Amino acid sequence: MRRFAEIALAEAPALAEHIMSEIRREHPHLPVVLDDSGEPMALVGIRRAIEVFVRHLAHADPAGRPTVPPDVFQQFGRGEGLHGRSLDSLQAIYRLGVRLAWRCFADIGQRVDIPPPAMYELVDAGYEYLDGLVDQSVRGYAEAAARQAGELLRLQRRLLELLFTEQHRGDPTDALAERAARIGWPLPEKVAVGVLLRPARQAVAPAVGQGVLLDMEYEQPRMVIPEPDAAGRPELLHRALTGWSGAIGPPVAIADAAKSLRWAEAALRLMERKLLPAGEVLHCTEHTEALVLLQPEELIDDLALRCLAPLTHCGPTHGRRLAETLLAWLETRGGAPEVAARLGVHPQTVRYRLRQIRELWGDEIDDPDRRFELELVLRAQRLRGTLGDPRVR
Repeated sequence: MRRFAEIALAEAPALAEHIMSEIRREHPHLPVVLDDSGEPMALVGIRRAIEVFVRHLAHADPAGRPTVPPDVFQQFGRGEGLHGRSLDSLQAIYRLGVRLAWRCFADIGQRVDIPPPAMYELVDAGYEYLDGLVDQSVRGYAEAAARQAGELLRLQRRLLELLFTEQHRGDPTDALAERAARIGWPLPEKVAVGVLLRPARQAVAPAVGQGVLLDMEYEQPRMVIPEPDAAGRPELLHRALTGWSGAIGPPVAIADAAKSLRWAEAALRLMERKLLPAGEVLHCTEHTEALVLLQPEELIDDLALRCLAPLTHCGPTHGRRLAETLLAWLETRGGAPEVAARLGVHPQTVRYRLRQIRELWGDEIDDPDRRFELELVLRAQRLRGTLGDPRVR
């Protein structure tokens, strides 16, 4: 074995050159990367791999596993990852190198009369060694993939920060286009912004599909949906978000993404107060009335105090019945039979209540602006659950 190792080490540089030449012939598009001395890194790696393996044979049990030189082979895997290639071609190159090396080693083994059983053990050790080289390359590849994913996430977050900024500096379209191009995101004309509530602390990110920007780093994850009304997009999102809850803002021009986010956040607050359905991802466009009427809470409350002041002395139960009758009359613009049908009461009861309403409000009840204000505050109260909804009786 010592004689084998002496010959193999002496022939290692030439063997490495031969392997490198064959690799270049079979893989002509393989990039050549030079080290600090100007020598191809691949050639250095091949030579080092041969030398480490042969020295191991001279000083250890051939069936043992030699130490793999990590730096160069990790770098090979890292390079494949950074250039967006798979490890398939790299592993094919390794197999080619091992095949050529073993032709040379078999010839040396015959020259020094190594018996076939010992050569079989060398072959086994060689393939174990190859596994180690592949492991190092896989590690480098994984490191590069993780680094790229981190960089992509950083660039995506910078794009989202700009999208969610109300006041852009300079030309927002140019800035958005530049940042979108850096992550390969085609700039859409319209977007909708969603805000999600995690079903569990460690919930796996939903598979929202290609093109949807999803940032799970927020306490309440955010997503930007390009062209939300595109064919198939709503169905895909519905499937992907099963088990999640949250809200998706209205479609807006991309420069107005912050507005869609603001409405989604407003809907989420109403969901948390149980004023909008919880347990699903709802669309703001399907709950416009609630968002418009329940958002400016202080203004609506102040308007309600002024508009409904005549009911103050009617008592809670009777006052609520009069308010329900008034709202039904405002919504139907019909007579007692229509209002009675809506409320599920006798027409005579409605006539009695309408007379009381006219006595309480007087001529103001005929003023279009006052009627609009009354309907506004009564609808808001119904949405809050403080006024009955005759449509569900």
